[in-house]
Amino acid sequence: MTTPPLFLVDTLPAGNEFVLDGPEGRHAATVRRLRAGEQLTVSDGAGNVLTCEVDGPEGRDALRLKVISRVTIPAPEPRVIVAQALVKGDRGELAVELATEAGADVIVPWRASRCVVKWEDGPRGEKALARWRNTVREAAKQARRPWVPEVRDPLTTKGLVSLVSGATALVLESTAPRLADVTLPDKGDIVLVVGPEGGISDDEVEALTGVGAQAVRLGPDVLRASTAAAVALGALGALTPRW
Repeated sequence: MTTPPLFLVDTLPAGNEFVLDGPEGRHAATVRRLRAGEQLTVSDGAGNVLTCEVDGPEGRDALRLKVISRVTIPAPEPRVIVAQALVKGDRGELAVELATEAGADVIVPWRASRCVVKWEDGPRGEKALARWRNTVREAAKQARRPWVPEVRDPLTTKGLVSLVSGATALVLESTAPRLADVTLPDKGDIVLVVGPEGGISDDEVEALTGVGAQAVRLGPDVLRASTAAAVALGALGALTPRW
């Protein structure tokens, strides 16, 4: 049986009937072509979810919905914050799409020293950040995630060091000890640091491990910057209570 599609709204209605309109209503009515009697879920992206049944169309680009049930789904624990180094072109969006589908709770763009792209302050950087946020939102819908990951403003290495300081932090390095051999917490935050295609510089590794981060590897193979976070999140799902 297919899982009902998920639609995201800013605020869930209080009543037992409402109209899904705007971009999500248009998508439900004209793209998904949902009809009376079919079910869908509506979420605010913060764990609150309505299971609904389509009552009928409301004009061309909206649907009348009846609420069947309301649930609040707790956020996963431990929470995983992915510090993803900027990746050139579409691979950056692929990285955050896969990380979202694999369960990332927060994504932090990282301006690592070896990044080809830098996301300088200004309109171009804001546009790139907006693309990441839109990609994450759409990936959360595709994965039927009731919690949409937060995409924060980009950090320099100095800012990342501050984020990592005092936290359980894992820096992905191909020559480090295995992730499977590291003791992981059941609660709190895990910061997962993913470097750029050129790798994390020695100075960056030293700065991060100097405030308590641990360098770890996932396996014998070298992963691309766009896929490493998703693979690591799968491992963390199995090694912690997240799954």
